[in-house]
Amino acid sequence: MKEFMMLFRTERNDNPPPSPEQMQEMVAQWQDWIGGIAAQGKFVATNALGFEGKTVQGTGVISDGPYAEVKEIVGGYIIVKAENLDDAVKLSEGCPTLAIGGKVEVRDVMVFDT
Repeated sequence: MKEFMMLFRTERNDNPPPSPEQMQEMVAQWQDWIGGIAAQGKFVATNALGFEGKTVQGTGVISDGPYAEVKEIVGGYIIVKAENLDDAVKLSEGCPTLAIGGKVEVRDVMVFDT
């Protein structure tokens, strides 16, 4: 099996933060979705990304914030195992990001021989 990374992208918004109850519900949705992938033996790793960051360019220019020029932000990722890209895309079904209008970008992980 190959490894694939799913990047969770949403548009940044200035809405008030969710209530503790809403946060619990969102966490439960993510746990259920990731748990379903883990139950299939296809889970590798996951993490959420914070909002703080810098972008480094080859010219030496360092700017504040990740992806400052675009409206979308990458909020987190998961690495899964699948037979091929189509199988990895199927694993994205039910991702909580999709329910709020976000996107899941599925990419293969390149392995370099050392």
